Amino acid sequence: MYLEKDDERVLAGEFGETRQKMMEILVALGRVYGAERLIPITSAQVSGASYKTIGRWGLAWLQSLDARVAVPTVLNPIGMPQEGWQEFGIDEEFARHQMEVVQACRRLGIKIECTCTPYYLRITEYGEHLAWAESSAVAYANSVLGARTNREGGPSALAAAIIGKTPYYGLHIVENRRPQVVVEVEGGTSPRSDHWGAIGHIAGKKVGNRIPIFTDIRPNRDQLKALGAAMAATGAVALFHVDKITRETRVFNFPTDDLDRVTVSRDEVEALFAETEVEAVAVGCPHCSVDELRDLAELLRGKTTTKPFYIFAARGVAAANPDLVDAIERSGARVITDTCMVVSPRMDEFASIMVDSGKALAYVPGMCGALARIGTRKECVEVATS
Repeated sequence: MYLEKDDERVLAGEFGETRQKMMEILVALGRVYGAERLIPITSAQVSGASYKTIGRWGLAWLQSLDARVAVPTVLNPIGMPQEGWQEFGIDEEFARHQMEVVQACRRLGIKIECTCTPYYLRITEYGEHLAWAESSAVAYANSVLGARTNREGGPSALAAAIIGKTPYYGLHIVENRRPQVVVEVEGGTSPRSDHWGAIGHIAGKKVGNRIPIFTDIRPNRDQLKALGAAMAATGAVALFHVDKITRETRVFNFPTDDLDRVTVSRDEVEALFAETEVEAVAVGCPHCSVDELRDLAELLRGKTTTKPFYIFAARGVAAANPDLVDAIERSGARVITDTCMVVSPRMDEFASIMVDSGKALAYVPGMCGALARIGTRKECVEVATS
């Protein structure tokens, strides 16, 4: 793989051991995937930020690094809110270790805005090259925004953030972004028929790691977010297209006549919605948008929760909308920032959790050890207040 002279000097250790190790990671990835060169990136998002998932060895590795990121970089959700963690039910030992992770990342120059929705925090332009790690963020950036990023691991995203470059392979190359399978969605009249998280949950299992193109559907941006997040969780979808909706379908002509075709049926979607008692309700996987917070505030108007109801959002989104947060929390629900239902040990304490997300439906059983039940947002509010 070709390296510019300054990159060769980094690889030789002239700019310190940490930058050398980060360049070694990028060069190794480039060689594995046949990249011809490194390309500059405009931003990075680093996963592996919760002490629940990285543990003491991951923390020790972060603390051993001595460098600063070269591009704007944010963290994935950590294991607790930075303020109010006691009220959220986090024990002091975990909180201490989690804040050590945060401090290690801050020392590297990473912005401590811990979210799976970094696209709510900064403008990301069509065609920008990124190094993002969280699977739903990757799907959204590639598909909805038309930016270009591979599905990075935590170390490779951090390496790219520190070097300011990433290997030029995979979804950074336009020719590799063509659809590989057509997905058709059976319509229906019930509120569950257009639950895009449930549709994505089924579609991801059918398409695997292929790039799907959907036809004859018109989801909005929040619905595209839910669709992509679920497909990334149950398959390995890092990019999807929706004909005449997502960015690249309005730039390129994608012939589909020779592609495989799969169908997401009404019956398959409906079968996900099992009626079962739950101990808690959680929404915001991925983190809620302003419109989703507004919808929740309206649904909760005049109601009182009867079981724990957690709504996860980026700190910046919550801080910019205090009236919506207040309206939601008057019901007894809690808006939680910096963390999520999947990576926080708090959610491990429940045996069953209702979610409105196809991504959460896939992750909660394995990550939290809990039974997961999916519902519409309205159904989640009804269960939380019944």
